Amino acid sequence: MTDSTDSQEHHLSNRELEEQRLEKLRELREKGIDPYPSRFERSEKILTILTEKFKNNEPSPEARVSTAGRVRSKRPMGKAGFLQIEDESGRIQVYANNKTLDEDDYFVFHQVDIGDIIGVEAECFITKTGEFSLRASKLKILSKNLAPLPVVKEKDGKVFDAFSKSITIYRKRNLDLVVNPGVRKTFQIRSRMINELREFLTQKGFIEVETPMMQAIASGAAAKPFKTYHNALDMNLFLRIAPELYLKRLIVGGFEKVFEINRNFRNEGISTKHNPEFTMMELYQAYADFSDMMKITEEMVVHLADSVLETRQLPYGKEIISLEPPWERLPYLQSIKDRTGLDFSVFLKESEPSLEKAREMAGSIGVDGKHCNTFWEVVDEIFSDKVEPTLIQPVFITEFPKAISPLAKEMPGNPLLVERFEPYIVAREMGNAFSELNDPIEQKIRFEQQGAMKEQGAAETIEMDSDFIEALKVGMPPTGGLGIGIDRLVMLFTNSASIKDVILFPLLKKKV
Repeated sequence: MTDSTDSQEHHLSNRELEEQRLEKLRELREKGIDPYPSRFERSEKILTILTEKFKNNEPSPEARVSTAGRVRSKRPMGKAGFLQIEDESGRIQVYANNKTLDEDDYFVFHQVDIGDIIGVEAECFITKTGEFSLRASKLKILSKNLAPLPVVKEKDGKVFDAFSKSITIYRKRNLDLVVNPGVRKTFQIRSRMINELREFLTQKGFIEVETPMMQAIASGAAAKPFKTYHNALDMNLFLRIAPELYLKRLIVGGFEKVFEINRNFRNEGISTKHNPEFTMMELYQAYADFSDMMKITEEMVVHLADSVLETRQLPYGKEIISLEPPWERLPYLQSIKDRTGLDFSVFLKESEPSLEKAREMAGSIGVDGKHCNTFWEVVDEIFSDKVEPTLIQPVFITEFPKAISPLAKEMPGNPLLVERFEPYIVAREMGNAFSELNDPIEQKIRFEQQGAMKEQGAAETIEMDSDFIEALKVGMPPTGGLGIGIDRLVMLFTNSASIKDVILFPLLKKKV
């Protein structure tokens, strides 16, 4: 919406606007008006007014309200004028003049700027143009805006000159939320998804638990940790890279269905898909396996789509993603063969397949495997480069090599593959799941193998956790485990191109 105040402010620098507003602040205080009062009695949000106070296109009898919001536009007309105010639920027009307001409130009306937060007591009416509006009888300033908002124009539902410079909107998320339509909706959707996820799992008999965020051993995933130090205990600690080994201890202890919505920290690269601090949901279910985890993954994602978006057809970029089950199941090595023609299944009978052979095969299709330190690392590099970008519609990639899956059970009849899957949508891994390894002797061997790989130069391995081995010795029932990346799922549901768009305050490089 364009108005005269918008136009006037557009030609002034931010510094000039700030000086103007500081002067108005001084004038308000000189008149004995507090520009930052402690409270305001609000009877209704704006959406409630719009939906309940106007019936059959007429204001309800005695429709008097008290509401508040941020001023989004101002259109003065002599001794009267219109404001548009906004709260988290919607926007409404406010009409004020010198006849309906007392002297102080009328003075406040003239001191109001775009960005101020005001409270009004008013009666509902409809303008000659048919717009639901409020006629103010009292108008109070609740918070004076001293940092002018970025100029964003809106007309007929379209946004012009949006506040959209990426690094700025992430550094100043408060402004992004104020002036960019739709941004608050993204985070409202995120909140609803997490609430629905909790309810879904609780209804299935899972209990929510909490596990340590500071850990003595950075294990449970192959990732580089953040390090910290505990003064009182005089010991080095790591920020959690995964809660997996603690959650499985709870299965050992007798809980049969547990989940945690947790913050994880990985000291690695930053991209549109990766943030060093991210949110995961992990669950573990006794007497289940990876096929049960596939069923619950499908059911969970479809439930979230039905309840939050009310559709299973999700627009994402230029694609329409169909979440209708059943999702495709595709073995890991078969997916590589389908996309590249390279058949790595012939190496499954070799205990130590040749690293050089893998690099040679990778080079034949333009994949550089020189930085990889093991045969199966090269294969995984090929998968990341040639297969992942093609996985647009929902698919479960299954039957991973054991060498890159140290916490998963072997597949019966093929000891070099494991019962593991990763769900992929829009070319992104959305999660990870196993039939959990519960043999303590085998688990110790796997940890030792990871240590040997680290000595060979492997960048990402899982650390030995002797306490976890001791826990497994007590006995863990057959268990299925699943981890889902909440941030990436929200990206899908909100058609967001970057993970920073779905994290309120993403980590950014220090401002120079």
